[in-house]
Amino acid sequence: MTTTLTKTRRPQKATRPEGPHGSRPAARRRNWLGGLAGWLWLAVVAVPLYWTLITSLKDRSRYYASNPLVPSADPTLDNYRMVVESDFLQYFVNSVVVTAGAVIPAVLVSFMAAYAIVRGWRMRVLRAMNGLFLMGLAIPLQATVIPVYLIIIKLHLYDSLPALILPSIAFAIPLSVLVLANFIRDVPKELFDSMRVDGATEWTTLWRLAAPLTRPAILTVSIFNALTIWNGFLLPLVLTQSPDRRTLPLALWTFQGQYGVNVPAVLAAVVLTTLPVLVLYAFGRRQLLSGLTAGFSR
Repeated sequence: MTTTLTKTRRPQKATRPEGPHGSRPAARRRNWLGGLAGWLWLAVVAVPLYWTLITSLKDRSRYYASNPLVPSADPTLDNYRMVVESDFLQYFVNSVVVTAGAVIPAVLVSFMAAYAIVRGWRMRVLRAMNGLFLMGLAIPLQATVIPVYLIIIKLHLYDSLPALILPSIAFAIPLSVLVLANFIRDVPKELFDSMRVDGATEWTTLWRLAAPLTRPAILTVSIFNALTIWNGFLLPLVLTQSPDRRTLPLALWTFQGQYGVNVPAVLAAVVLTTLPVLVLYAFGRRQLLSGLTAGFSR
């Protein structure tokens, strides 16, 4: 009787992949300098936010007599109560109306313009329009304040919310067209051709094909423009005069007296003004960052 003995092989240890010349790659080195720079930048950003928050909880009479970086031993919400009682709700509503009234038309117009530029690139008129939109990126808002002011006066819109909405739409369109055009350009041409074979019109293709595929870009430009318009200060300063037409950034002037500034109240107003921006950024930061990076890298 013969028996066969089978040798069991030991499992071999996994070997590291070798480099192009047969040498093993070096271990990943830690970037201590980059980490230190990151922590320093975090401190630069965090310290002002920390100071703003703790100062908004201090009493005005004790503000100048205490260490600015030490929290108050007896925090108070009187500053927030003062801000809310100083027509804060009216300023908040004005900011919401201006932001929504400018973002929605700007995104719609930009999306349709970007689609026309991408689909009709061979037409000279559309190429000229694309160059016009790109030129709009090179013109800062500060350089057009006087012409915009004169146009608003001619239109009899001074000291009104439409006076803030119309210029905000104009300045939001160039960047929105650039981002949306880059996204629409990356949609495969075969999809547009198949829609045309099925008998779809350009209008149907725009809303049934291009809009769903470019939804990240639409959300990106919407969030970016909303943040920019919400924090706008120059246009409300120049184009409005009545207190009931002020937006939140301009409403901070309410707490500036003749001989001094109520710093804790101002910072409490800053905190309340920033909260909607933080909420919007928290829900849309992924769309904002991915949309901007993809729109400019493609």
